[in-house]
Amino acid sequence: MASGKLLRQLISSGARGDHTAFRAATEAVIQEERQKKHHLLANDLERLLYAEQATFGDGKGGGRPTFSELPKSSDSSIPLMEERPAVRQEKDIVLSDEARSVLEEILLEQNRADLLRSYGVQPAQKLLFCGPSGCGKTLAAEVLANSLSLPLVLVRIDSVVSSFLGETASNLRKVFDFVSRNPVVALFDEFDALAKDRGDDSDHGELKRSVNAVLQMLDSYRGESILIATTNYDDLLDPAVWRRFDETVRFEMPNLEQIKRLLELKLSGIRRNFDLDAGGTASLFKGLSHAAIERVLRRAVKQMILSGREFLELADLKAALAREYNKKQPQG
Repeated sequence: MASGKLLRQLISSGARGDHTAFRAATEAVIQEERQKKHHLLANDLERLLYAEQATFGDGKGGGRPTFSELPKSSDSSIPLMEERPAVRQEKDIVLSDEARSVLEEILLEQNRADLLRSYGVQPAQKLLFCGPSGCGKTLAAEVLANSLSLPLVLVRIDSVVSSFLGETASNLRKVFDFVSRNPVVALFDEFDALAKDRGDDSDHGELKRSVNAVLQMLDSYRGESILIATTNYDDLLDPAVWRRFDETVRFEMPNLEQIKRLLELKLSGIRRNFDLDAGGTASLFKGLSHAAIERVLRRAVKQMILSGREFLELADLKAALAREYNKKQPQG
């Protein structure tokens, strides 16, 4: 629990409407909780704080710029993009050695972009993240944005894709114009909805035209933003899409070693009555994605708290796991 001094500062600044002081006090609370190794609480507090940064106070958060207006769809006036908080860091993500190595190389290239450009070479800017759902693709985009102090902006595919002739291409042009003018990390989640194989006869003509538009805009892109496309179904992508990206990063389901690291990371600061190294605890989670494992741990910790106990038990994990596996069973 945060110190009395910090709590008094937090409540006092909030009561008098001093947004700057409130933010500073909240960040001090988060830092104090991290020092106590209460990482789950600190992460939740960060998400609450930074998720509101675009509407709270003066809209300036974490030193990252926010945008007064994002492009909108012509036919529905719905925003084509939305800004997302980027608070997670490299230490908050568990990846395979290969994926981590590629991401570290991308970060190095971005941090030494001026040097590369002085030799006539461009840093990697167009990235394709492939792999099963819940294995860290979106989290990796957030980590890159945080590491480079760039805003993270999600491209809303549901708003971009239109049934009206030519409207999808028009929406895409607005998105690419925006990221060309504003340095951001632009996340095209579920990219296969925009760049599906044109050989699929089941799709109508507008979707085929959208693929052509995507290819042309990726080819002509010259901005400073980092464009990240993610897909859970890389086999659905049009073959011509692949060569438009500078790097492809594959995300896999975690192996036992990665599961163990994930458990150590997420349970750091949580008092428990079992040893993660003993009894094959990590093997209980085999076959689950990173997101599913985090969901199970969060559920188990909540049960511990609501039961009024100070220590997490192995039984809490097993009960939370049982609920997760039951969700996957087909309903009769």
